[in-house]
Amino acid sequence: MPQVHDRGGWPTDGPIDRSEHEYLDWERKTHALVEVLREQGVIYTDELRRGIESLPPEQYETLSYYERWSASVELLLLEKNILTKGEIDAKVEKLEESWG
Repeated sequence: MPQVHDRGGWPTDGPIDRSEHEYLDWERKTHALVEVLREQGVIYTDELRRGIESLPPEQYETLSYYERWSASVELLLLEKNILTKGEIDAKVEKLEESWG
């Protein structure tokens, strides 16, 4: 059984949308964060990919490209005990309050 990231004809036979789009600020920031974490030796490309590929299929299918990156970074920072779930949740709550 192929994994969710193996897109060869699954879950539909429809083509993958490969069109370019303008990146949102949070997507640019996510990309920059990953690059900084790589440069500092905190995470590695293979780890990022493993985190993305380990997402449950129902979650993988609903997330965008950079949302998958973000979910993987969160997983890796938790695994490496760099941040706790409580610290992440507190920051998310604070950001949501400031965004309205």
